[in-house]
Amino acid sequence: MSSSPGNLRAVSVPPVPVFNGMHSAAIRIWHWASFVVICGSVITVLLASTLFRTKNNIALVHDQLQANGVVTNQDQARAVAHAFNDRLWDLHKWFGFALSALVVARVLIEMTQSRDEKFAVQLKRALRVKPADQQGRLEQQHYIQVKRIYLVFYAALILMACTGLGLAFDNVTFFRMYRSEIKQVHALLQWVIYGFIVMHIAGVILADLGKYRGLVSGMIHGQHIKRD
Repeated sequence: MSSSPGNLRAVSVPPVPVFNGMHSAAIRIWHWASFVVICGSVITVLLASTLFRTKNNIALVHDQLQANGVVTNQDQARAVAHAFNDRLWDLHKWFGFALSALVVARVLIEMTQSRDEKFAVQLKRALRVKPADQQGRLEQQHYIQVKRIYLVFYAALILMACTGLGLAFDNVTFFRMYRSEIKQVHALLQWVIYGFIVMHIAGVILADLGKYRGLVSGMIHGQHIKRD
C-alpha cells in the first residue's frame, strides 16, 4: 500500500489491530520476560502483605516457640516474623531490578527494530488512515485505543521502575529525603499495573475466543493471526 496522502484516504481496509499482526522475536521475548517478572513481583507483594505480614505472624511465632520449650517475648517473636517478611521484600527488590532492566531493554528495542514495527510509527499510521466504512472505523478506533492503553502502561512501568529504584537506594540523600513521597507514588502505580494486567488478560481471552483465534500462539511464534 502506498503511503501517499491520497492513497491513505482511499484505503477501505481498516488498519490491523495491535493483536492481529506479526511481532518481532525481540518483542516476543520481552513480552514473556515481562510477564514472568511482573507476576513474580506481584506475588511477592501479595505474600508479604498478607500471609507473611509481620504483625500477622507475631503471635504464631511466639506460640510455636513456646510450644517447643523456647521462652520468648513479643519483641523477639516480632524479630523472627519480620525476618520472613524481609526475605520476601528482598526478593521483590530483585524483581524490581529485573523490571528496570526490561524497561531499558524495551526502549532499546523500540530504537533498533525496523520502522514498520516501531510503536510510534504504527500509531501515527493508524491515526492517518481514513476507513471507508463503519466496520473499518470501529477497527481503527479499537486499534488506537489499545495503543493508547499501552502508552499508559509503559509510562506507569517506567515510573514504577524509577520509584522502585528510589526506594531500593534510599541510602542516597535525595531518595532518603523524599522516601515517603516516592513510596506513595510507587504504591499508587501498582494499582495501574494491576488494572492493566486484568484488562490485558481479559482482552486476550475474549479476542482469542472470538475473531482473533490463535492470539496467544501468535505471541509465541510471531506469525500473522488470520481473521475469518
